[in-house]
Amino acid sequence: MDEKRLDRLLDTALWWKNIKQTNNKAFLPLFFDEHRYLVLKGGGGSGKSIFAGRKVLERVTSEPGHRWLVCRKVARTLRASCFDQLRDQIAEFYPDAGAKVNKSDMTITFANGSVILFAGLDDVEKLKSIYNITGIWIEEASELEESDFDQLDIRLRTDFPYYLQIILTFNPIAITHWLKRRFFDRKDPRATTHESTYKDNRFLIQEARETLEAFKDTDPYYYMVYALGQWGVTGKTVFNAKAISARLELLQAPLRTGLFEYDEAADGIHISNIRWVDDPSGPVKIYREPEAGRPYVVGGDTAGDGSDWFVAQTLDNITGEQVCIVRHQYDEDTYAKQVYALGMYYNEAMLGPETNYSTFPVKMLDLMGYQNLYVRELPDNYGGALRHAFGFETNAKTRPVILAELIRVARDHMELFNDETTLLEMLTFVRNEKLRPEAEPGAHDDCVMALAIAHFIRPQQSMEVKGEKKTGGRKWSEDMWEDYNKATASERELLLRMWGEPER
Repeated sequence: MDEKRLDRLLDTALWWKNIKQTNNKAFLPLFFDEHRYLVLKGGGGSGKSIFAGRKVLERVTSEPGHRWLVCRKVARTLRASCFDQLRDQIAEFYPDAGAKVNKSDMTITFANGSVILFAGLDDVEKLKSIYNITGIWIEEASELEESDFDQLDIRLRTDFPYYLQIILTFNPIAITHWLKRRFFDRKDPRATTHESTYKDNRFLIQEARETLEAFKDTDPYYYMVYALGQWGVTGKTVFNAKAISARLELLQAPLRTGLFEYDEAADGIHISNIRWVDDPSGPVKIYREPEAGRPYVVGGDTAGDGSDWFVAQTLDNITGEQVCIVRHQYDEDTYAKQVYALGMYYNEAMLGPETNYSTFPVKMLDLMGYQNLYVRELPDNYGGALRHAFGFETNAKTRPVILAELIRVARDHMELFNDETTLLEMLTFVRNEKLRPEAEPGAHDDCVMALAIAHFIRPQQSMEVKGEKKTGGRKWSEDMWEDYNKATASERELLLRMWGEPER
């Protein structure tokens, strides 16, 4: 073997041995990642920023001519974070790189011509003077607006013999944040995403580890978000965020995903020959198949007032369990036909579409001949007598009532919720400055409102299985009796629905 080649192989082996000894295993493959975006989400103490600094230094010391930009939203936060960290890492791992540190300008130059520059996005004049950028590390990337990131992204376009990369490091933040939407909710072929927690950091001192783990008892939700790196929320959640996060971890995939197909009549209204079609991208998710004779209810939220989703939530009316959801962005007549098919599929379930922004879906369901529509009472405009109308109206009086019922159900029976999208909406359903419950800015509440409607209209639907012979009741355990005896009147009603009448 050529002596020079052997020397190179030995140098590579020694380099890799050193890298493995001084870095966490979870990050080792990322030293070789060449995607344009390397997106590192991690809980506190995960070591993501230490890795990012190490990769920056590996590149600037081995690839001559780098002009690497390290930035945060605010310039003054850089000195005590990234700047000091990189200085320490140079002293420990790259003492022979010929690094010269300019503390006043916050620049680090190397013997091979590479330079690391530091700037905050609030330091406009300094940013203007930085050109020919070959790489960017954005620390605490969640502090940036998406427009800030776009401006940095377009600056990384220089001609350079090595690959260009933006490294983003951040702790988990609001589930509605643009970072989640841009890099985690969709697969960008130019991006690598990575998630880590303190458990991945073998260099974390024991005291710091114990401090993080103490949050399990003192603040479990903070532990799940900050320590375990789960997406969080920025507002005061209406629903129990801890319980929702725990439920999310236990969710099973839908039994079936797809849509209902059918034959349309010449009038464009009536449909027949309804059949289910499996489609992984379909708008209908089934979590429990219908059981013969069992009663079901469907609450609907239609697109309008800034919302762009049509939703229908289906509940088992005996237990209150969420068994199916329809969620799509189609037009009103398609929504009405899907809901019609859904209702027929679930034993002619009682349908309660919202009528706030449009009465078209409920009118179309009536024209289609659907026989089990929710009926609401409203005063006659002239005589004051009560009259009846199909569908549910959400207004200043009914909205707090239906939400209060859903909050109660979620508090006592989180196991009834099966849909991930619904639970994620519940996480971002917060109280605004006036304490009004609503979706966090940038989030949706269509699933929440449809589910609230479904729970509210349950009393108008049967609570019994058709054809089932009544018996003297079922045998309750001691725990069930204990729960029942401690329950309020409304809670007892729900328990009876779930468990059935007890033996006497």
